[in-house]
Amino acid sequence: MIGTQIEFKNLSKTFPSRKKGAENVVALSDINLTVAPGEIIGIIGYSGAGKSTLVRMINGLDTPTSGEVLLDGTNIVGMKEKELRAVRRNIGMIFQQFNLMNSRTAAGNIDYPLKLAGIPKDERDERVAELLDFVGLSDRGSNYPEQLSGGQKQRVGIARALASNPALLLADEATSALDPETTHEVLHLLRKVNQDLGITIVVITHEMEVVRAIADKVAVMENGKIMEYGTTYEVFSNPKTVVAQKFVATSLRNTPDTIESEELLSHEGRLFTINLTEESGFFAAAAEARSNGASIGIVHGGVTTLQRHSFGKVTVRLTGPKSAIDDFHNRLQRTTDIKEILR
Repeated sequence: MIGTQIEFKNLSKTFPSRKKGAENVVALSDINLTVAPGEIIGIIGYSGAGKSTLVRMINGLDTPTSGEVLLDGTNIVGMKEKELRAVRRNIGMIFQQFNLMNSRTAAGNIDYPLKLAGIPKDERDERVAELLDFVGLSDRGSNYPEQLSGGQKQRVGIARALASNPALLLADEATSALDPETTHEVLHLLRKVNQDLGITIVVITHEMEVVRAIADKVAVMENGKIMEYGTTYEVFSNPKTVVAQKFVATSLRNTPDTIESEELLSHEGRLFTINLTEESGFFAAAAEARSNGASIGIVHGGVTTLQRHSFGKVTVRLTGPKSAIDDFHNRLQRTTDIKEILR
C-alpha cells in the first residue's frame, strides 16, 4: 500500500467570538506543510496551539476559512458531505479515550465498521481475526472493553481504525491516557503499522517523547502557526524557536537546572554547556585544552541517538590557565553552541 500525501496550502481558520465585541479567534494561520506518502509526522503543541483543529481539516470535520487541504492532490475543501464520506473511508482514526462500544466485544468493535460498509459476514470474520492477530490480541477477541487494560483497548482501537484498509491514520493524543510502558508498546505497534502497511500516520500530541519514539518529521505549533518543522533529529538536536526548545527540554534531561547549577558553581573552575553533534568538534577542542595545561571534566549531560545520528549536551568544568580555557571557548563557538554558566 502507498500512504496518502497531505498538503496544506495557505490554510487558515478563524472562529467567530462568542462574546459580543470580542475579537475573533484565530485557530490556524497560513499553514503550509506537505506530508509525504508513508511518512509519520508528529504535530506537537501545547493546549490551544491549533493542532487538533488542523487534524479536523484532514478528514473534513472542519472547514478552513481560507486555503486548501489536498489529499493525494485532490482539494477536499468545499466537497459535499457525500464526497467527504468517501474520503473518510480511506482515513482511520485513533482516539485518546479509545471510543470503544462497551456493549460489543473486542472483535465486535473491529467488526462494526465492516458491517456498516456492507462486507459479507465471512469476509468480516476473516478480517477481524487477521487484525486481532496483527495487534497481538488473538486471545482477547471475546473480551469486552471493561475486561481489557488501557493498552489493550488502544490496540483494539488501532485494529478498528485499520479495518477498512486506510491509507492514512490520524492519532489524536492516542497515548495520553496510558502509562509510559504501555505508551511504548502502542507506539511500537504504530511504527509496525507504518512499516508493514505503508500507511501515512499523523500523530497529534503534546508529549515530545511520543514524537521522539515514532515520528520521521515534526511540526511544532504555537498560536495557530507552525513555528518549526524538520526531521525529528533536526528539531531535537538543534531547536531554533523558544517553544521547540521547551518541548525538547522536557524529553532530553541533559542540562543542569537552577539548583544543580548553583551546586556546580560552588566549586573551582569555569562551567560550559556544549551542544554535542557529530560536527561539534568537542573532543578535539578538549584535547587541545588539555595540551595547553587545562583540566577538563564532564559534570552533567547526556547523549542520545535518533534517526541514526547521535547528539546531546554536556556541561564541563575547566580549571587551569585562563588563556587555555578562553581558547577552548572560542574554538567551540565556531563549530557549535556553547554557553558559559556564570555565577
